[in-house]
Amino acid sequence: MTDLSRFSVNQMTVKQLSLPELVDACGQLGIGNVGLWREPVQSYGVEETAKLVRDAGLTVTTLCRGGFFTAIDPDERAAALDDNRRAVDEAATLGTDTLVLVSGGLPAGSKDLHGARERIADALSVLGPYAEEHGVKLAIEPLHPMYASDRCVVSTLTQALDLAERFPAHQVGVTVDTYHIWWDDNAPAQIARAGGRIHTFQLADWTTPLPEGVLNGRGQIGDGAIDMREWQRYVEAAGYTGAIEVELFNDVLWARDGREVLAETAERFVAHTL
Repeated sequence: MTDLSRFSVNQMTVKQLSLPELVDACGQLGIGNVGLWREPVQSYGVEETAKLVRDAGLTVTTLCRGGFFTAIDPDERAAALDDNRRAVDEAATLGTDTLVLVSGGLPAGSKDLHGARERIADALSVLGPYAEEHGVKLAIEPLHPMYASDRCVVSTLTQALDLAERFPAHQVGVTVDTYHIWWDDNAPAQIARAGGRIHTFQLADWTTPLPEGVLNGRGQIGDGAIDMREWQRYVEAAGYTGAIEVELFNDVLWARDGREVLAETAERFVAHTL
């Protein structure tokens, strides 16, 4: 391994490691950046996690995840906003300026994609100023269309930017994740359009066949169909110079020794980017 200065490991890539184990393994491998997830952070303690990573000299590149804004019921919508305010607070405590948003799927019984997307915009109009007050940017992540019904009605960068551009760029931008957009011929032009709204750049490869349930099918870098360097060139041409996060949901990787997976992921990062 050579230069890992821009490499960030998303916590889900090695979710089998506890937070102290992850921090220790990053120290041993010379990894200086991590992306964290709310559930394990909450279990360990937000303040405790902040101290753990701070004492280790780690930079928290993102916090996943906020969002799930598409409910129709007013009480559910209010609860989602409250939860997202807590997510902003957690991000600020952890020292990251980026909260990744998975916007939410169609409510039960609904077939109204347009209405769901408008409810996302309504939520962002409230959450954006709150996030700005706390020094946090919101990064809308478009997910592959196979997740549109149950997880995220924002399926393309075009849709994500159409939402984000209603708000100041320092409040709302986008996540560019290779796994979700590699298939889209329009994505390179949309990355150029995004410019300074690219708040985080994530890598995962596309391998087939997808597992049952499709959620945990993100392939290790270099194992699939995506040219990582191509997408890195697109985001850097748009002005992005930040950390590059590897976020893998993969049952086979999770069944292995987490430290081995982390070392392998860092090696693949060097081999397939930069």
